[in-house]
This record gives sequence, structure tokens and C-alpha cells, in this order.
Amino acid sequence: MKQGAQGSAATGNPDGSGGLGGAEGVGGVGVGGPEVRAGVPRVPVQGRGVEEERGGRVDRAERVERADRVERAERGVDGGPGRGDAGALARGEHTHSETPIPRPRALVQRASVRGQILDALRTALVTGELTPGAVYSAPALGERFGVSATPVREAMQQLALEGAVEVVPNRGFRVVERGARELAELAEVRALIEVPVMLRLARTVSVERWAELRPLAEATVRAASSGCRATYAESDRSFHRAVLAFCGNEQLVQLADDLHRRAQWPLVGPVRVSGRGHADLLADAAEHMALLDALIARDLDVVRSLVGEHFGGAR
Repeated sequence: MKQGAQGSAATGNPDGSGGLGGAEGVGGVGVGGPEVRAGVPRVPVQGRGVEEERGGRVDRAERVERADRVERAERGVDGGPGRGDAGALARGEHTHSETPIPRPRALVQRASVRGQILDALRTALVTGELTPGAVYSAPALGERFGVSATPVREAMQQLALEGAVEVVPNRGFRVVERGARELAELAEVRALIEVPVMLRLARTVSVERWAELRPLAEATVRAASSGCRATYAESDRSFHRAVLAFCGNEQLVQLADDLHRRAQWPLVGPVRVSGRGHADLLADAAEHMALLDALIARDLDVVRSLVGEHFGGAR
């Protein structure tokens, strides 16, 4: 009895142990140990006489409940912050007021830079600014774009996966050289994928839905008139993606778009100069308008003929 009473007087626990049932508090710091007795005033424990009357044997659940009541009294009934925050910190408990960890903004910015560099490199490929067969290093391109070599290297690795460039160990990336045969093969594969889908859509998609694509078709005409190959390339793919999107097959749309992008890279040699001039861009855009008009009119014969000519021209 005497030993239990002494333990109660020191810690509020009949067994002389510190904290809620042990020598460690919630945060791993002794609640009833020497550190707390030296620097933090103890909260007077009510019901001490009851403990002594019970011979120092108090149920653990009652001790926990009593400590919880004391904690709630310090913090306030509503659980909000109160004068007990300092005491809770001294006992090593969490007060739910820690400074939030900031998000890794640098990673987001880096991803954004990588995307911008990738777009710029794709434009340079379409316009022929990146010469087929030439080798470019990431540091040199980074200096040109005013960025470090890292986002350039990551963008070039993505282009390598797409088949636009190939890795040259210890040197950089070589722009792939393409000839007329490869362009014809790409046109054949695109036709095998897109022509059957377009003919099926011509019989199933409503006239009103086709009419929604007129602004995209008109955008290709404006882009062709500008003479900018990069601008036309983007508007051309946008129109084709919108047409194929009516099929509801996202995998097909993505595959067709990847093939279309590869077909837009410049050829190597003399063919590159005369293969896709201003007149060719205008003719290609005119086919978009004629195809859309035929789809709206539900003229399947004209649709079939225009689609065949469109891909037969390797566009």
C-alpha cells in the first residue's frame, strides 16, 4: 500500500510508472519521468483517495479514460487548440499543427520544360530544321533552347521511342533518314487502319456530328495557306483524330495518330524539297473539306473515292 501511494503521488499511477500505462508517452517521451517532473507542472490527479482505498489497484481503462478527460479539458470541449498544446508538445504528442510538407514543384516544372522541348523538337523535325542524318548532342540543343541538357535528353529519348531519332553512344542522337519507300509503307498501313473505319463511320454517324468538324477542316485550309509545315501538320492530325474519335476506340485513334506523325517527318534527299510544297498542303486541306462535305451528304461513293485518294497521295 505504501509503495503504491508513493507511486500515485509522483505520477498519478499506483504502480509508480510514468505516462499512460508505461515509461513512454505517445510520442516516445516519458510522460511521468524525471524530464516532466523537472520542467512541466503535474496536473493534480483527482480521485487519488479512491485509488488508495482500492489498494493502489486501478483498472488500466479507468486511468486511460481519466487521462483523456484531462487532455480534453486542456484542449477545450470542441477539440480545438487550447492552452494544452504546449503541454502536449512537451509530452511528445502530436498536436495536428505540423507545417505541411510542400509539394515537389521542381518536378512539375521539369516535366513542363520537357514537354515544351519535345514540342519544339517535333516542330524542328517537321520543318526539316533538324537535318536527317545529322547528329545532335543534348548539351548543344540545350544551349540552343536555353535549358539544361536533362530535359532535352529526355525529349530526345521519347523521339527515339517514336522512331524519329536513334541514339549514337557518346555523341548524341541522329535524326533518322527516311526515303520515299518508307513514306509509302506508312501510307499503306494508315490506309489499312483508317479507311475501313471512315467508311463504317460514314454509314453510322449522324449529319449533325459531322457538321461539328467543319471548324477543324477550315483550320487545315488556313494552316495550308500560311505555308508553315509545322502549323499544318498539327491541324492535319487534329482533323483526322476528330474523325476517328467517332469510332470510340482510343487505342485505334492513338495508333493512327502515331503513324500520321511519322508520315509528316521530312524525307531525305531531293525528294524532300519537292515532296510536300505549299501546293501539296493546299491540295491536302482541300481534300479534308471535300471529304467532310461528302460525309455530311452521306455520299458513300464519294467518301470511298476521296479517302482512297487521300492516302494514295501519301499524306
